[in-house]
Amino acid sequence: MAMVDEPLYPIAVLIDELKNDDIQLRLNSIRRLSTIARALGEERTRKELIPFLSENNDDDDEVLLAMAEELGVFIPYVGGVEHAHVLLPPLETLCTVEETCVRDKAVESLCRIGSQMRESDLVDWFVPLVKRLAAGEWFTARVSACGLFHIAYSSAPEMLKAELRSIYSQLCQDDMPMVRRSAASNLGKFAATVESAYLKSDIMSIFDDLTQDDQDSVRLLAVEGCAALGKLLEPQDCVAHILPVIVNFSQDKSWRVRYMVANQLYELCEAVGPEPTRTDLVPAYVRLLRDNEAEVRIAAAGKVTKFCRILSPELAIQHILPCVKELSSDSSQHVRSALASVIMGMAPVLGKDATIEHLLPIFLSLLKDEFPDVRLNIISKLDQVNQVIGIDLLSQSLLPAIVELAEDRHWRVRLAIIEYIPLLASQLGIGFFDDKLGALCMQWLQDKVYSIRDAAANNLKRLAEEFGPEWAMQHIIPQVLDMTTSPHYLYRMTILRAISLLAPVMGSEITCSKLLPVVVTATKDRVPNIKFNVAKVLQSLIPIVDHSVVEKTIRPSLVELAEDPDVDVRFYANQALQSIDNVMMSG
Repeated sequence: MAMVDEPLYPIAVLIDELKNDDIQLRLNSIRRLSTIARALGEERTRKELIPFLSENNDDDDEVLLAMAEELGVFIPYVGGVEHAHVLLPPLETLCTVEETCVRDKAVESLCRIGSQMRESDLVDWFVPLVKRLAAGEWFTARVSACGLFHIAYSSAPEMLKAELRSIYSQLCQDDMPMVRRSAASNLGKFAATVESAYLKSDIMSIFDDLTQDDQDSVRLLAVEGCAALGKLLEPQDCVAHILPVIVNFSQDKSWRVRYMVANQLYELCEAVGPEPTRTDLVPAYVRLLRDNEAEVRIAAAGKVTKFCRILSPELAIQHILPCVKELSSDSSQHVRSALASVIMGMAPVLGKDATIEHLLPIFLSLLKDEFPDVRLNIISKLDQVNQVIGIDLLSQSLLPAIVELAEDRHWRVRLAIIEYIPLLASQLGIGFFDDKLGALCMQWLQDKVYSIRDAAANNLKRLAEEFGPEWAMQHIIPQVLDMTTSPHYLYRMTILRAISLLAPVMGSEITCSKLLPVVVTATKDRVPNIKFNVAKVLQSLIPIVDHSVVEKTIRPSLVELAEDPDVDVRFYANQALQSIDNVMMSG
């Protein structure tokens, strides 16, 4: 290609590729827009590339989405902030397409460009764009307009501001629910830019309209607006305007709206302050905890601890606890599960006596729940209760249930118990642990499920770290070594895994005297899987034991394995021998 034609080349190729039938080619050329813009230079980008993109009526959403994204970061390629307005026309077109994700991306890019534009340019170019979209014939344009007001408003002169507020108010009463939805979800952002004088008058009247909308999807978004507006208003205005709305919403006929209130209630409490929370929001919350829709109860149950923290213990015991008792035997397992995941956090809030009297029975009933997730959620948070009621009570009341769960038929529950054992051990102390839980830890090494056996081996290592090598020498090593002759090769394999994990904790002396002989004996095992695992374990022991032991004991065993008929055994044995040689070289 001749050098003379070079500047024309990129735009010509782009035009060709954007008209190509192959969507991948069209996508690639859009993704290369910034490169093409650099090749063209700022002026030609403004005069040729951007107008071409404005006219480009590609029908594929993926291409349009890529274009909306690229244009958002295009300011440097059109000559900086003073020329940013040339990017608005193509994005305005994209704001009106049918596909939601393209519109959302176009609005996001417009906000990004608008936030960098100079004030005078915003008034000359951006505000008219918002007004055009808001008056658009198609609802898509009006939906997009709602997301741009907060950028346009702050730099507009007084007259224009009044006009923008009234346009927004009209959008909130639009015939199309989609437009009202968009207005409701963007109200918080817009309100944050409006002067406080107009907050109470204009914005609150808009908000009132939305809260009484006949579409639950609009009311639902208005709930989200409650928390955002509450943070902007003075506390007394918040109580006057927002509180009644929340209370009404908590009794809304649509469960989706009530669900939203249950999810947002904690934030709303922060907005209205402690006193109104006690008088108005506690009854509303109690209603949600007793809602007839399981989804609403799930959302409310998940917030129970957070909510109790705002209240005094007396109020929590008086109002919230009765509901918690009901929820612990709720007909929906998901409600019980949501409750189980947070209920432990109530113990520090209620204090020792109330926990013993009211919460312990609930914990026990949830620990015996037929649904594994409920039991799991309780197990994983036991330490929060221990801090409050002390170990003696915890062990008397909850330990039998834990022992029962250790033999649960769902392996995930057994797994959760195993993972919890080291923490439990550190809390219960050595004496208690030996009596009650020691036997269980050994039993898990012979579980039917591999994940349990593996976790059990890890658990032994963590216990040895917690209680020290002397304790492990008495309580773990003898039992582990007894199992090395198990008839089942999978259990023998678990023992090898346990040995490789315990060796670094136990140190060189015990490893050489107790553990290594067992591993060496296993080189004579008849199962190849055992033998290549032996090779791996021997390799892991090399750094732990003394060099002479490596040469006298480990190397001969590996040399023997390196001549095994099985290819995998030979491979791992040679790998381990290589490792010895590397240690020798570096030593």
